[in-house]
Amino acid sequence: MTELTGRDSLGLGEPQPPSEPLQFFVSGHPRAQGSKRHVGGGRMIESSPELPAWRTLIAERAREEADGRLFASEVRVRATFWFHRPKSHYGTGRNAGSVKASAPTWKSSKPDADKLVRALLDGLVIGGVLRDDALVVRLEVDKRYGDPGVLVEIVEL
Repeated sequence: MTELTGRDSLGLGEPQPPSEPLQFFVSGHPRAQGSKRHVGGGRMIESSPELPAWRTLIAERAREEADGRLFASEVRVRATFWFHRPKSHYGTGRNAGSVKASAPTWKSSKPDADKLVRALLDGLVIGGVLRDDALVVRLEVDKRYGDPGVLVEIVEL
């Protein structure tokens, strides 16, 4: 008798390779996944209390869009993280609500791109869309200003 493990134990059988790229948007404020910190008594907590909810949003949206597909071989992940602009990027008076010409397109301040990606990839694994984040062999990341969230594209190589 063969012992079932992984997806087989769930009755899902062997994963079928995705036939096309998967692209989706997760609305919300992107959260970084940094190091956990020790709080005593052998307990560790996430550095951001909002992080688990953000990963859950990613997992749910990815699962919904993947519709049962699982990426189980090498992939490229492209992620564009979007953040609210600070008030200083907008004009004043009659120009209130208009973005200044001098306002940057790219967000070059915290959170760090690598920590944002850590949360994203964990969410994809939790959502059952990516078998293991070690399968990501190419990664493209942008941080920009706009409606908060992350636009994700996964392409099997």
